[in-house]
Amino acid sequence: MTGYGRGDCSQDGFKITVELSSVNRKQSEISINLPREMEMLEAQMRDLINHHVARGRLTARVTLHSGGNSSARMHLNVPLAKAYTRELNKLAKQLKIPGTVTLDHLVRAPGVFQTDEQIAGEENFWPAVEKALKQSLAALVKMREREGAHLKQDLVERIEIMRRAATQIQKHAPKVAERYRDQLIQRIREANLQAPAADDERLLKEVVYFADRSDITEELTRLQSHFQQFGDCLKTDEPVGRTLDFLAQEMNREINTIGSKANDSLISREVVTLKAELEKFREQAQNVE
Repeated sequence: MTGYGRGDCSQDGFKITVELSSVNRKQSEISINLPREMEMLEAQMRDLINHHVARGRLTARVTLHSGGNSSARMHLNVPLAKAYTRELNKLAKQLKIPGTVTLDHLVRAPGVFQTDEQIAGEENFWPAVEKALKQSLAALVKMREREGAHLKQDLVERIEIMRRAATQIQKHAPKVAERYRDQLIQRIREANLQAPAADDERLLKEVVYFADRSDITEELTRLQSHFQQFGDCLKTDEPVGRTLDFLAQEMNREINTIGSKANDSLISREVVTLKAELEKFREQAQNVE
C-alpha cells in the first residue's frame, strides 16, 4: 500500500526529521537511510517499523539539522590530536623522515575538529529519532488506512459479483444431467436409431456416469467457504494481505475445476465471469497489508 509520513523532533539544539514513504509490494522490504552519526540506530528503527507495517516496500530517510552559527559548533578533540602527534612522530622516526608534526597536519586529521553532530552522535540519539519516527508512522498508517478503505470496497464488490455467479451456477447445476440425457436421446434419434425408453438401463448408466463426472457440488461448497473466510477477514484489525493471497489461490483452484467438470454453456459463461473478477481481486489483494 502506498503512503507518506513525516515526523520532527528537536533535541539539544538539533532537529531530527524522519520521512517515510511506502509503495505496493507483495512482500515486506524496508530501506533505511541514516546519517553516519546514527547508523547504529538502524536495527531499532527497523523493529519499530515492523510493528506498524507488515507489507510493502518502505523507505525511511532520517535527516539531522543543527541550529546556531557554525563557529559555535566546532570542538577540538585534544586527546585524539595528541594521539595523532605521537603516532605520526613515531612513524616519521621509523621511516627516517625529517621534520616534526605541525599544527597544519593535525587540523587536517579526521576527528580532530568535531561538530556538535559528531559529538552527539556518539551518545544516544534514539529518544529523538523514536519520537520523530512514531510521528511519521502515524501519518503513514493514516494515509494507508484511507487507501485501505477504498481497496476494501473494491474487494467487497468483486466478491459479491463472484457470489452471484456462483449462485447462478449452483441453481443451474442440477439441470445439467437432465439436459445431457435429453441431448443424448436427441442425437440417437437424429442418427435414425430407435430412441431408448426413459428407464432404459444403458441410458440411465450413461446419465449417472455423466452426472458423477460433472458433479461440482464440492467445489461450489468450498468456493462459498472461501467467500465466508473473506468476510471474516473484514472483521479483523490484523494484516490480512497474505491471507487474501491464499484465498485467491484457492478460489482459482475451485473455479478452474468447475470450468473443467461442468460441461454446460451457461456454467461456462459464469466461470468466465468468476475468473475475470478473481483476477481483479488478486491484483488488488496484493496491495493490501
